[in-house]
Amino acid sequence: MRILVTAPYHEKGREELAQLFGEVVYKPWKTHGRGYRPDELIDLLHESQAEALITEHDEVTAAVIHAHSDLKFIGVCRGTPSNVAVDVATQKGIPVFNTPARNAQAVAELFIANIISFLRKARQGVEWLEAGKWGNGAHTAYLQFKGNELAGKQVGMVGFGAVAQTIAQILKTFPCEITYFDPFYTANDPLYKKQSLEELFGSSDIVAIHLPVTDGTKGMIGADLLSLMKPDAIFVNTARAIVVDRDALLDVLESGKIRGAILDVFNHEPPDEKDYRLIRHPNVLATPHIAGATHEVEDHHVAIMNRVLGDYFKRDKKDIKQLVNRDDLTVTLKEGS
Repeated sequence: MRILVTAPYHEKGREELAQLFGEVVYKPWKTHGRGYRPDELIDLLHESQAEALITEHDEVTAAVIHAHSDLKFIGVCRGTPSNVAVDVATQKGIPVFNTPARNAQAVAELFIANIISFLRKARQGVEWLEAGKWGNGAHTAYLQFKGNELAGKQVGMVGFGAVAQTIAQILKTFPCEITYFDPFYTANDPLYKKQSLEELFGSSDIVAIHLPVTDGTKGMIGADLLSLMKPDAIFVNTARAIVVDRDALLDVLESGKIRGAILDVFNHEPPDEKDYRLIRHPNVLATPHIAGATHEVEDHHVAIMNRVLGDYFKRDKKDIKQLVNRDDLTVTLKEGS
């Protein structure tokens, strides 16, 4: 089998793929300068005579899949395969694999770093120091930038998937009290307390959003929940901006109803004027969607993808969670048989 790989994939990973399947054609989107458009991807698949595709940010639309409906699989080096027409792939009987948790450690580390920076007023202290505002008083900064410790805080996780669980594992050693809302998480771990959304928003010192984008989660976090937060609570979103009502978040910030927010995602990227109202708010610590941006994330997605493909195609393990269209594909194949 010849596999076209447009995702970043290190040499060892490509060698492993070749050993598993036969041949790898490597055309990474980074060298191209951007993700491949549908027409470019159609041509690239045709020119390479590839029988399978491993992508990251390319536009794998319905047109691409219709043009290459005999693909043996599509691998997506992302947690959510939002760039792939999964429904069309399923109709064509093409398995679609993803790499959930590839960026869990990266997001967890920046999440905790930014919370500590926020609590300790690190940004304000650096700006004050660089501006040469340190006068004669030896204890000026000590008094002006005295902050809080993360230890002892209640951190409420809205969504308790791989990223949230990785964060929780680290936070419990501070220690922090970890609570969560997630109707799909069924493990009975005594270290973590399950709450309703209303309980979580009303009791947490830090409310952290870890939701995927679905029809049910878009705008899920609105004024009704944000209004329940304590006046000294912090709102954190390193997931997706669209799950939060932006106007409601602006309202609680600009009216001083919560202590502040830590944001890594925005409704528009690049930001629009209203996004910049959030970004520039004095009680917001904002980063430009970099929570999952580490070099190691690419190593993780290679390891996950190679293991999953080996399990499915060589070790005959069909019931694996990284097969995105597992249930629908089974139905489709049965109907077509």
